[in-house]
Parts: sequence; structure tokens; C-alpha cells
Amino acid sequence: MTPKEPREDKTAALLRAALMSTPGERITVEQLLEPLRRRAFGFLLLLLAIPNFIPVPLGIGGVMGVLVIALGVEMLIGLEHPWIPGFLRRRTMSREGLLRFLDRIAPVTRRLERICKPRVQRLTRRPFTFVSGAIMILVGILLALPIPFTNYVFGAMLIAFAFALVERDGILLLAVWTSTAAMVVASATFSRALVQLFRDMF
Repeated sequence: MTPKEPREDKTAALLRAALMSTPGERITVEQLLEPLRRRAFGFLLLLLAIPNFIPVPLGIGGVMGVLVIALGVEMLIGLEHPWIPGFLRRRTMSREGLLRFLDRIAPVTRRLERICKPRVQRLTRRPFTFVSGAIMILVGILLALPIPFTNYVFGAMLIAFAFALVERDGILLLAVWTSTAAMVVASATFSRALVQLFRDMF
């Protein structure tokens, strides 16, 4: 039987501790993820969700979507820890900005942390990590597509996905898989309807 990991802190507390683990006003991606180790996939996914909730240049969904797809491919091929290119590992972020974001989403994270707990943990391990990788790729594709008013929706899905991975919550993970499948169907239906509308107009 695989031993359970210690669960002293929840997701938000672990991320805050990682943010405060080094001095300075800015922190690199590598410094942030280093103390998180085995949970790095989930935390990296949480970082990729952040730009979907803040004012950023148009098209950021496409950039984040590509990065989510890359992360999904790494999980799909069975990597234990995410591989990050050197230029991204050295990328710095504002420590204060990340802390403010955590404060902003605190109501959501508190609710998630209340319902999240290690359960049906087999779904968070191989071979089911291949399913998670494939689902992550689908979410990344949806995020990258120019579908109006969906950044918040897909950002919220990424946050739920991240919490499921970090907390080893197979039930929440299964809910994310199901929601993603439903979103794929809904997006395909909406896209067809939109194309038909433009054809009728012109």
C-alpha cells in the first residue's frame, strides 16, 4: 500500500508558505515550486489559472491554453514532476501580487478546502494520471480557442483541477473530468451555432 503523504497544511497555506520561503519582492517559478515538490503539477496549474482572473492583454487565454496543453502532455507521458524550460523557471513574479490574488480568491479556496480531502486517491495516481493529462489537454484547447466570455469558466475549472491534484481528491478530480467532457460538448454546440448565425447574417 502506498503511504499517505502528511497533510499538515491545505493548498492555500502551502502556497503562501512557498511564497514566503525566499526573501525579496519577486520570486522565480523555480523558487516557488521547489518546496512543493510532488504537488508541483497542481500548483503549476493553479499559477496558469491566475491570468484568467486579472486584467491582461487580449489573447492571454491562447498563451495560457498552450501552457496548459504542454503540462497535460507531460502528465500524459507519465512524468512524475513537471518539466519546465529554463527561461520559464527563471521567470519572476511579484510576491505581493500573488499574495493579493490568494486573498482575492480566498472565499473560493476556503470552500474548496472544506470539501477537498484525500479520497479515492487511486484516481490521482497512475494509470489514471493519463486520463488527467488528456483532460488537461482538452481544457487547454478550450482555453486557447477564441470563445467569448469563457476565461473565468475555464480558469475556475483549472483551479478545481489544481486543488484536486494537490489534495489528492479523486472525487473532485472525477467531477472535473465530467465537467470538462460536458464543456467540450457545449463548446462544440455553441461554435456550430455561432458559425451558422454568421452564415445566416452574411
